[in-house]
Amino acid sequence: MYEHEVVVVGAGGAGLRAAIAAHEAGADVAIVTKLHPVRSHTGAAEGGINAALRDDDSWDDHAYDTMKGADYLADAPAVDTFAKDAPREVIQLEHWGMPFSRDEDGRVSQRPFGGLSFPRTTYAGAETGHHLLHTMYEQALKRGIEVYDEWFVTRLAVTDESDPSERTCEGVVGYELSTGEISGFRATEGVVLATGGLGQVYEHTTNAVANTGDGAAMAYRAGVPLEDMEMIQFHPTTLPSTGVLITEGVRGEGGILYNSEGERFMFEHGYALNDGELASRDVVSRAELTEINAGRGIEDEYVHLDMRHLGEERVRDRLENMIHLAEDFEGVDALEDPMPVKPGQHYAMGGVETDENGATCIEGLYAAGECACVSLHGANRLGGNALPELLVFGARAGQSAAGDPPEAAKIPTGPAARSADSALDATIGPASIDREPATDGGRADPAGSLDRAVAAERERVTDLIERDGIDHATVRQSVQTTMTDNVNVFREASALEDALDDLRVARERYEDVAVSDPSGTFNTDLIHTLETQNIIDLAEAITVGALAREEFRGAHWRKEFQERDDANWLRHTMLAYRDGDPEIYYSPANLEGHEGTYEPSTRSY
Repeated sequence: MYEHEVVVVGAGGAGLRAAIAAHEAGADVAIVTKLHPVRSHTGAAEGGINAALRDDDSWDDHAYDTMKGADYLADAPAVDTFAKDAPREVIQLEHWGMPFSRDEDGRVSQRPFGGLSFPRTTYAGAETGHHLLHTMYEQALKRGIEVYDEWFVTRLAVTDESDPSERTCEGVVGYELSTGEISGFRATEGVVLATGGLGQVYEHTTNAVANTGDGAAMAYRAGVPLEDMEMIQFHPTTLPSTGVLITEGVRGEGGILYNSEGERFMFEHGYALNDGELASRDVVSRAELTEINAGRGIEDEYVHLDMRHLGEERVRDRLENMIHLAEDFEGVDALEDPMPVKPGQHYAMGGVETDENGATCIEGLYAAGECACVSLHGANRLGGNALPELLVFGARAGQSAAGDPPEAAKIPTGPAARSADSALDATIGPASIDREPATDGGRADPAGSLDRAVAAERERVTDLIERDGIDHATVRQSVQTTMTDNVNVFREASALEDALDDLRVARERYEDVAVSDPSGTFNTDLIHTLETQNIIDLAEAITVGALAREEFRGAHWRKEFQERDDANWLRHTMLAYRDGDPEIYYSPANLEGHEGTYEPSTRSY
């Protein structure tokens, strides 16, 4: 058993920033991470970090762009807090040694990005996330923050009151990859989930193999609601063969999209007459697929992204990594030929319901980064807003977990935020339970919650290894296939219902999985089997939310509902695990900002 005041799960941008903030607040903090910190997926972020740094820019313009990009489903207190805090966080990052690209006058460079009214995206070449990750890892090492490297957290230790808002998180259970040890990590002050994205729910994704939505799935099974899970972002420029990301920075620097007929379709076919290639990501992704489906795609699969006209000097200075990616994965010399690109799953706008300080409805449990939903991004995230989100809300979550929240939160969490139940007729769940029920229906001894969680996890792992059964990989593949086929950019009721049927079968088949490798040393078969449970739970959450939301908003396109419906759907889709059954309910979007109310308007670019 290990004990610290604050335990941060995950060592990407949000986890490192949370750990640093908790340490600065005086806490004994440790990071427990499935991957070595500098292997975290934050390192794959290419484009940049949005912040209003210039005299002729302002935080409220950044906030407005973010709310508009979100198609008005974001919560204004989160948006305003984010836009206000982002400049300070970027300046702090620069003071820590982040090697930003710079203008000739020495100032940090900023470039245009999709959906922004001002070129406020700071960057470090086309490897911004890589440099951010290394910069913050250095700060963690400097402070002596303990890192439990290659420990896969598989379960939360949570007390068992019937009302989730009365529960307390006592710690987590981890599995050490190198030894097979299963141990508890007691957190006397708080646990911060910073486990990143869920891209492995899909086949074609920009996300790393390790991005299996672990934190969101564990929190859901422990009783924390998941918010707006249907809101999945598909990035318009990924390489067809692999899903590897081609940064929005290419279009920010002036890259052009063409169809098979050589048309600059974003303008010529009227998808975004003002901003063209720099419309928001949902708009560009739908435009590309519309061109492909209309027969104007190249090889009926992709379109072309051209940056040759920018000149070799500019490309090598600002986008050199894109040359290597195109060559390595597609065999294309991007200085001589256009790059093939198509939409791919990229980001989850939804996640674990939190307030602006990262707090969930369970006492002592916090979340930040992509696994969380504050809600900053609403129905669509703007490019360049993910990395500053890690900084702003990672810092606030870490500070709050250490017992020193920056200010009182305005966003409610838990059942008190309920506005109405859903009438959706669908058979879903049950998700596996991560906590032991109380024998007398009362509150379990908090000191025993972690011990029971460790014992339950050891029993689960032993059972998976000792029994006979099927390989998890076939189950995971079936989930990824149906999600890619049926819950993609374009959605319709019959396909979503087919996906739910397929997921029901996958859930039933998962009951028969077994691990063939008995080893206690780097047992990747076991790790992937445990991850597949998370993938199933989150795939179902995404699909249920997509079927329930009967409108077209941001990244959520429905064939049957081609209009945004503010009268009925300016609200968050919530999915909570209650008494063994997943339950859908709603909470209203909060448009009351720090300095006024956001009024939804027609969203055009």
